[in-house]
Amino acid sequence: MTHVINTGALVGEGWLSPAQAAEIARRSRETMIALVVNAVLTAGILAATFGMIFWLADALAVSVLGAIFLAIGAWVLVSGSDLFRMLGNAAAIIGAGMLVGGAGFELAETYLEVADIAMLAGGAAVAGTALAFFLRGAARFRFAAGSVALMGAAMHLTGLAIAIDGATGWSMAAALGYAAVLLAGAGVLLDVRLVTALAIVPFAQMLDTGTGYFHAAYVFYSPEPTLTILQMAALAAPGAWLAGRLTDRLGRHAGILAIMATVVGNLAFLVASLWGDTVGASFYQAPYDAALDWEQNLAAREAFEAQFVQISEHVFTLVWAVLLAGAAFWAAHANRRGLFNAAMTFAAIHGYTQVFETMADEPLAWALAGLAAVPLAWGMWRLNAYLSERALAA
Repeated sequence: MTHVINTGALVGEGWLSPAQAAEIARRSRETMIALVVNAVLTAGILAATFGMIFWLADALAVSVLGAIFLAIGAWVLVSGSDLFRMLGNAAAIIGAGMLVGGAGFELAETYLEVADIAMLAGGAAVAGTALAFFLRGAARFRFAAGSVALMGAAMHLTGLAIAIDGATGWSMAAALGYAAVLLAGAGVLLDVRLVTALAIVPFAQMLDTGTGYFHAAYVFYSPEPTLTILQMAALAAPGAWLAGRLTDRLGRHAGILAIMATVVGNLAFLVASLWGDTVGASFYQAPYDAALDWEQNLAAREAFEAQFVQISEHVFTLVWAVLLAGAAFWAAHANRRGLFNAAMTFAAIHGYTQVFETMADEPLAWALAGLAAVPLAWGMWRLNAYLSERALAA
C-alpha cells in the first residue's frame, strides 16, 4: 500500500537509514515522472491522431497515412531497440488510431444507416484481436496492443451510442450500464485506471446525471439527487472495502471507482442541499398547458410534485455535513488518500456554499456549528487513538 510519510523524520528517529530514505525518494520521483511522461505521450498521440484525421478529411488519405505510421511503428518495435520503443509505440498507435478512427468517422458521415451495426461488430472484432495480442504477444507490443484494444472498445461504444439514440427508460439505462461495465472491465484487464474511472460517466447517466457546457460556464445536473446518492454509495462503499482486501493491482481499480463515485455522490449532495429533492418526479412528465397562464401551470406543477416524497434542502445540508466528517475521519484512519482528499475538498465546498446560501445572516447557526465541531474533533482524536491501540494489540 502507498503511504504518505516524512522520510527525514523517520531517519532522525532511527527507523530508516539515509540510504533507505534516498531509495524511497528515488522511487517516488520515478513514479511521478512516469505519470507525467505517460500523460504527455497520451495527449500527444490523441491530438496527432484526430488532428490528422480532420486535416486530411479524406478516407483514402487517412487510411494510407495511417498504414504508413502503423508499419513504421511496428518495424521499430520488432527491431527491439529499447531506446526508441516509446517512439515506435507512438507511431503504431497513431497509425492504428487513424485507421480505426477514420473508419468510424467515415461510417458516421457516409453510411449512417449501417454505422451502428458496423461499429458494434467492427469495434468488438478490433478490441478482441488486440486484446488477444495483449495477453499472449511479446511484452514489447503490450502497450500498443492495449491501446488498439481501447480504440476498438471506443468504436464499439460509439456504435452503441448511435443505436440507442433517442431511446428512453429501461433500454437506455441498460445500454448505459453495459457501457459502464465494459469500460470498468477494460480498465481492469489492461490495468489503466483512467479507463476504469471513465466508467462512472455512463453509470451516473443511468439516472440522467451529467454535465453541460454553456458559454464560459460548466454545469453539473442531477434530476434525481437522492437516488444518485444511493446509487453512488452502492458503488463507493464496496469499492472502498475491496480496495484494501484485493491484490494491489485490483485494489487500485476498486479504489478509483470508489473515489469517482464519491465525487459524483458529493456533487449530487451539493445539488440537493441547494434545491432539495422531489424523489422520482423526473421519471414522469410534469403537466403543462399552453392555454393556461403562469400561475395556473405553477399550481398544476405543485399538485403534481405533491404526489412524490419531498426532502428539504436543509435535511441534505445536515446529513451531508455529518457524512463528510465521518468519511474524512475513516479515510484518514484507513489511509485512503483519494477518499480523504475528496471528503476534505467537498467539505470546503459545502462550507463555502452554505455560508452564502444558508447561514450568511444567521450568526446563531455559525455559533452552534462551531461549538458542535469542537467535541466532534476531540471525539475523532480519541477514537483514532483507541483504534490504533487496538490494532497494535492485535
